[in-house]
Amino acid sequence: MPEPRTRRPYVFLMTATLVALAVTLPAQAQASSGLPAVTPRAETAPLHDDEAGGNSDADDPAIWRNAAQPGRSLVVATAKEGGLRVYDLDAREIQSLPAPAGPTPEDAPGRFNNVDLVHGLKLSAGPADLAVTSDRGNDRLRFYRIDRDRAGGPLTDVTDPAAAPVFSADQEEINDQRTAYGLATWTDRASGRSYALVSRRETTSVALLELLPTRSGTVGYRKLRTIDLPSSFTLPDGTSWTPCLEPGELPQVEGMVVDPANGVLYAGQEDVGIWRLRADLTGTPRLIDKVREYGVPGTYDEATEECTPGADPGYGGSRISADVEGLTLLPEADGDGYLLASSQGDNTFAAYDRELEDRNEYEGGFRVTAASATLDGSEECDGAAALNAPLGRRYPNGLLVVQDGDETPRSGDRAATGFKFVDLADVLTALDD
Repeated sequence: MPEPRTRRPYVFLMTATLVALAVTLPAQAQASSGLPAVTPRAETAPLHDDEAGGNSDADDPAIWRNAAQPGRSLVVATAKEGGLRVYDLDAREIQSLPAPAGPTPEDAPGRFNNVDLVHGLKLSAGPADLAVTSDRGNDRLRFYRIDRDRAGGPLTDVTDPAAAPVFSADQEEINDQRTAYGLATWTDRASGRSYALVSRRETTSVALLELLPTRSGTVGYRKLRTIDLPSSFTLPDGTSWTPCLEPGELPQVEGMVVDPANGVLYAGQEDVGIWRLRADLTGTPRLIDKVREYGVPGTYDEATEECTPGADPGYGGSRISADVEGLTLLPEADGDGYLLASSQGDNTFAAYDRELEDRNEYEGGFRVTAASATLDGSEECDGAAALNAPLGRRYPNGLLVVQDGDETPRSGDRAATGFKFVDLADVLTALDD
């Protein structure tokens, strides 16, 4: 079957469209330019989304802390069709795991989109930490037990072979690739049960799955419920607005994170904004911030596969630009802290107060910029992960890992992606300025 698209023509992401939008939003376009900058300390080797590179495309990271030896902690990251990569704190690759193939060569190949962690899940052999990834190619979740000292690499596949598709009814529907996409894990402190929240590509759906260890030591899941976020919105002038996308597509969710302190899910609807809702998917979702492009009409051109924006009616936000992408929590010792969001449209990161009493107020932002001619910053960031805990001598104040969607310098004409490692102390200083 044809190779699944690595990028869809999101509204306002094409260069010509951004230029046109800047004409209508000059003040907002300038607003983010004064944000403080932080620089990475390390970067992973570039990944190439071509045949020679194994169709590897960096997307989403997660940070696993080795409690016994924090300096030997790990970063687990998705590479889409390239599977999973595991890095040490020097950003050196120590393991690569392939995505599973489809049932036949004509079916969609495995494609790992997002990754998150579950700590202390009770397997038959005892409690274990797991890396969980959404396999968008096969519409399933996959599970990997983490053992830092295991010969052959720290991750071992423990996915239940009987795990069913998350959303699709059959292989034909899987091949359409409206499949498992964004991912966040969550353990309920009251019951001790662990869950995954999974969004569906090119729709507004989010599903809640309970994780189920089996007697054989593998892990499966069962779907409990699904919620559909809005796809169209009534503007203050009474008109209805829907983000401009390809015909038949709805504004999807990808970046998600659950605050374990209160069981709240934050979900980034890429062309709309950031939602807050209960992680058990009950209750009413609340939009806590909107992208700048919210409410701007657009016309899709099938010839160019781009959306041309109309006049801005002024109903959008002022902090984030479509797409809103990777979401991660940055808790602090006093119980406060931040929700961080990647504002892909202007290459910045936005921080919101974690406390619900403060209504997740915007607290500031920053950029990740080049440290040197050979160590660049982060652009078009898809995924991010923060850990506010000591990680040995390398990162005694914690770590932020962000995806870089435009790795430079390039190797000839080959586009590349990767991940940047940032000292969390630098981020907190930037947000406190």
